[in-house]
Amino acid sequence: MSCGADALGFMFVEASVRHIALSDASAIASELPPMISRVGVFVNAPRQTILEAVQSCGLHAIQLHGEETPEDCQGYPVPVIKAFRVRDKASVASISAYKGQTWLVDSYQKGSRGGTGHRFEWDLLDEIRPFARPLLLAGGLQPGNIREAVEKVRPYGVDVSSGVESEPGKKCPLQMKAFIRELGLVGL
Repeated sequence: MSCGADALGFMFVEASVRHIALSDASAIASELPPMISRVGVFVNAPRQTILEAVQSCGLHAIQLHGEETPEDCQGYPVPVIKAFRVRDKASVASISAYKGQTWLVDSYQKGSRGGTGHRFEWDLLDEIRPFARPLLLAGGLQPGNIREAVEKVRPYGVDVSSGVESEPGKKCPLQMKAFIRELGLVGL
């Protein structure tokens, strides 16, 4: 937060190295400054589980990384960010069906839902230009490539995880500061 991030993601996916218990997330959320958005990250979670986290942590948005249909993404009391793993043109074609959500594009890595540190071919996004919804870019972003990524994709925002970690699940303040500094240089 002191680095200048606009949002903090809480990983409610038990299989993730970045998983956080609801009680711990709630305690952290209660200490955050009011201008920091709180986002809950889920994969194929039951609606009631998501709603409980929204209430307990005061989430401002939810990020869905599973096989949720457009209908599954409707009816939440907070905005929905629908994540897509991009591997080819066919994987990009399905994105446009999600009309009421912000789109997050991440790299496809077999057996993983994100946070892998791998990027995808950003040119694949040309298939859905102009973007009909706000687009968040993820996937292999780090201080050394964030300027190129923003200049090429022109996203609404970016989502970073492994690219600013000293080890899986441990954020590095120096890498986070470098990432935010590079973002400032391209005006995002």
